[in-house]
Amino acid sequence: MMEAFLALSCLLLASSVGSQDLSYEAMLQQLHACPKECRCPPSFPHAVYCENRGLKTIPAIPPHTWYLYLHNNQIEVLSEQALRNATALRWVNLNRNKITSEGVDEGAMKAMSNLLHLYMEDNQLTDIPSPLPASLEQLRLSRNKISKITPGVFAGMDHLSLLDLQGNKLEDDSVTEESLKGLSGLVQLNMAKNNLKTMPGGLPLSTTQLFLDSNAIEKIPVDYFKGLPKVAFVRLNYNKLADGGLPKDVFNSSNILDLQLSHNQLTEVPRFPLSLEHLHLNNNKIKSVNGSEICPVPLNDLYDYFDDKGPRLQYLRLDGNEIKPPIPRELMMCFHLLRSIVI
Repeated sequence: MMEAFLALSCLLLASSVGSQDLSYEAMLQQLHACPKECRCPPSFPHAVYCENRGLKTIPAIPPHTWYLYLHNNQIEVLSEQALRNATALRWVNLNRNKITSEGVDEGAMKAMSNLLHLYMEDNQLTDIPSPLPASLEQLRLSRNKISKITPGVFAGMDHLSLLDLQGNKLEDDSVTEESLKGLSGLVQLNMAKNNLKTMPGGLPLSTTQLFLDSNAIEKIPVDYFKGLPKVAFVRLNYNKLADGGLPKDVFNSSNILDLQLSHNQLTEVPRFPLSLEHLHLNNNKIKSVNGSEICPVPLNDLYDYFDDKGPRLQYLRLDGNEIKPPIPRELMMCFHLLRSIVI
C-alpha cells in the first residue's frame, strides 16, 4: 500500500516536468526498471542518471527514458543490447568514456528514432558513429581521434543543426562535399583544433556559424564565402593567415556579423562588409590603421547612407599589435556606431 501511495505521489509531482504522458502503470514500470547502478528521481521519471559510477558497460535502460546521463565512466562499448528498449530517448550524454569506433555496435542507435542530442565528447572514436538516427539535431564529438568522415555517414540527416568536431585529427582531404552531403539544415559547424591547412570545402548552404580556430590555415579562396550566403559568425583565430592569404574582397561578398582573425600574421586590416558588427584582430602584426582605407564606403559618401544602411561596426579589437594611440579620426567618422575599440 505504501509503495502504491509513493508511486502515485511521484506521478503527481512529475506532472510538472513533462511526465503527464506516463500512465500510473508506466510510472511504476519506469521506476522499478531503474538500473541498480543508476539513479532515477521520482520527480523527473524520464531521466536516468548513471554518471560517475565507474561503469564499464551500459546497463539495460528503462523504456520510458528520455534523458540518459552516462558521462564520466569507463564505458568501452555502445551496445545494441543495452539500448534496444530505449526507443523514447531524446538526449544521451556519453562524454568522457573510452568508447572506440570498433566498440559501437552497428545497430546501437537503431532503436533511437526520437533522439535529438548525442554527446560523445572525450572518447576514443576514429570515425563518425554510424548509422545515426535521422531525428538527430545536435551531434557533439569533440576531443576524439576522428581522422575521417566517411562519405554517406550524414545521408538523410537534414535535421542536424549542430556538428561539433573540434579537437580531432581531421585533415583537408577528410572534409569534402561528399563527406558532408545530407546536412542541408546545418547551422553551426565547429572544426577548431584539427589539422586543416585549407578552408573546408563543400559546406552546406545553410551554414551560419563556422568555427575553425587553431588549425594551420594559410589562405581563403577568393569566392569562398559566396558559397555560404547565410554565414554570420566566422572564427579563424590561431591560424597562419597573412595578408597574401586574404583576397581583397574575400569578406565583402558575405553578410558576416562577427569576424574573428586574432593570433594570425596580418599586417593590415582586411576589408570587410557593411554588415559586420564585431571584428577581432588582436595579436597580429598590424602597425597602423587607415580609417579611410578600411571604411566600407567612401568617407565623402557617408552622409548618403541612412543609419540602417551604413557601416554597422560596433566592436573592434586591435590590441597585441604594433598600433599606438591616438585612434584615427577617420575611423570614428566612418564607424559612428562603434561603441568599443581596444588598442
